[in-house]
Amino acid sequence: MPVTIAHQIDALQRMTTSELAERFAALHGYPCRTRHRAYLVRKIAWRLQADAEGDLTERARRRAEELADDAQVRVMAPKTLVCPPQPGPPTTAHRSLSENHDDPHEDPRVPSVGSAIVREYKGRTIRVVVRSDGFEWEGERYRTLSAVAKRITGSHINGFRFFRLGEER
Repeated sequence: MPVTIAHQIDALQRMTTSELAERFAALHGYPCRTRHRAYLVRKIAWRLQADAEGDLTERARRRAEELADDAQVRVMAPKTLVCPPQPGPPTTAHRSLSENHDDPHEDPRVPSVGSAIVREYKGRTIRVVVRSDGFEWEGERYRTLSAVAKRITGSHINGFRFFRLGEER
């Protein structure tokens, strides 16, 4: 890589996001849709190198076009990549009929006190009971659903997402 290109790429690190967006538009001929700094630096650096050292070969361009014809273009990653579905029946929450459901301070995603949140996970049935001071699973008390989910999975995960509470169906 020529020294001038290396200096230009180093200078990108000292530019503001607005300056990077302007540089992107000047190099690519259209404005960028993002303000993600690392993305802008990568795209600008690639364009600088491609202009200086040559772009893709005609054969590579044709192959990319062939692949693009067959691909479905997505702007956002599918939900299954963000939170893959687990095998088994969907999560259910069983409400106790004797409990008062009119507490205005209660999170609407959490079932009432005395209810059980049931979920199938890796071949086992997880049953968490909602208590007034938190949640109970396998005889242990937890302050949050996230703490229960972390204990079950071994890694941090949003408790509402893990137990599929509050999702629109």
